[in-house]
Amino acid sequence: MKDKEVTFSSICEFFRQNKKGLLFIISGPSGVGKGTIRKEILQIFPELKYSVSANTRSPRKDEQEGIDYYFVTKEKFESMIRENKFAEWAIVHGEYKGTPIDFLIEQRKKGSDIILEIDVQGARQIKEKFPEGIFIFIAPPSWKDLVERLQKRGTETKKDLEKRLDDAFNEIKQIGNYDYIVINDELEMAVKEVESIIIAERCKVANYEIRNFRDRH
Repeated sequence: MKDKEVTFSSICEFFRQNKKGLLFIISGPSGVGKGTIRKEILQIFPELKYSVSANTRSPRKDEQEGIDYYFVTKEKFESMIRENKFAEWAIVHGEYKGTPIDFLIEQRKKGSDIILEIDVQGARQIKEKFPEGIFIFIAPPSWKDLVERLQKRGTETKKDLEKRLDDAFNEIKQIGNYDYIVINDELEMAVKEVESIIIAERCKVANYEIRNFRDRH
């Protein structure tokens, strides 16, 4: 009996030490509530590593450097592109936005789970480099609701608003490229659904180094 207890304990310890670092991608149109959901999720899972994107636009009210974004000049961003420093990057609404790749690689090697909040263009590039990522599309409950949310933000000109809505229309068509869809009708429920996805993915046997386990046992 003692031998079985020791073996069982060693197996449990093996799985704790050989978990792959998971990559969760929250994506969707502008104004759908990605940022709000991401902040709520980080309150629930403070151990999640948040990958801060680089951005060339000016900070919005209450946005903080190094927490919401790294705000850089276009010259600096273009230099980082030439040096292959991004896992993904795009020109979104006339501004550069991108995800530094070194952070993703380093944290996943440590077995840490990472959460990204990026636009649909960026998610498509991330999927090319990290197809094993868990892709979650945040959708509005209706087109009318999305229009109202963007209007209430009051951060865009009429022309910019029209462009964001055109982009959103095309982005919603790409839901089929994602693993999950969460409709952000009620924030509390949307957060619970994303929380459930994270818990379920963490419990998947496939997210552990099973090959190493078989070699050793």
